[in-house]
Amino acid sequence: MSRSAPERRVTRVSVGEARASVRDTLAGEEPLEIRVHGRSLAVTMRTPGNDFDLAAGFLVSEGVITSSRELTTMRYCDGAGEDGVNRFNVLDLSLAPDVAAPDDSVARSFFTTSSCGLCGKASIDAVRTRSRFDVGDDPMVVSPEFLVALPQRLREAQEIFESTGGLHAAALVDVNSGELVVLREDVGRHNAVDKVVGWALREGRLPLRATILLVSGRASFELVQKAVMAGVAMLCAVSAPSSLAADLADESGLTLVGFLRDPSFVVYSHPQRISPTTER
Repeated sequence: MSRSAPERRVTRVSVGEARASVRDTLAGEEPLEIRVHGRSLAVTMRTPGNDFDLAAGFLVSEGVITSSRELTTMRYCDGAGEDGVNRFNVLDLSLAPDVAAPDDSVARSFFTTSSCGLCGKASIDAVRTRSRFDVGDDPMVVSPEFLVALPQRLREAQEIFESTGGLHAAALVDVNSGELVVLREDVGRHNAVDKVVGWALREGRLPLRATILLVSGRASFELVQKAVMAGVAMLCAVSAPSSLAADLADESGLTLVGFLRDPSFVVYSHPQRISPTTER
């Protein structure tokens, strides 16, 4: 099974038809820790492959280097995880002697570890932030008909998108009232979700029980994590989720819906929140 395009079993739902359990291919997503001279610089989520290009481009974008001469070596850290497999999720880079090491403003706020043999387990596990809210016990149930109508409602509410055509949107839908209670747009889908969650915080609505988080793009690990941190039990995306997003949703008790486009969608975790009837 490819790490860049892993498979998992999903529940495919179409209105008026029997749901089916099938295998589906997802875009792979795994954490990559980038180190410089053994010091942890950043952990980023990516699809495995072309990691050296990614790490070099990151240093360029952060103003650390401007030529290939300034980057002398790149190597994967040795060692395996608990399953005995080296995931190659830690890169150690060395700079030329005359190149200044990145300062603290470049380093990301993640755990650091000097144990290269552990493949940066402490740093990578730090990404899985623990939420104060348990979304697994949210009893809400929605119908397929209710869900497939949401993308059009989102699209109609996107005011800025009409003029730019290039913004992501995130919205909260109240399951009990059926209302789209807030929508925010941003050039980055993570920013749009943060704006929605920030609004909910300021309105005293956390945890967001009986609420659906609806996003206009794909569902990444970060978006699932943001949903769980806000107490949201269902995340719906009009595009595909990544493999790590599905894994985290499954572990957290969150219902993850992808490819939400009338008249069908795919449920990647906890399908019990989707009713077989027309009741909301």
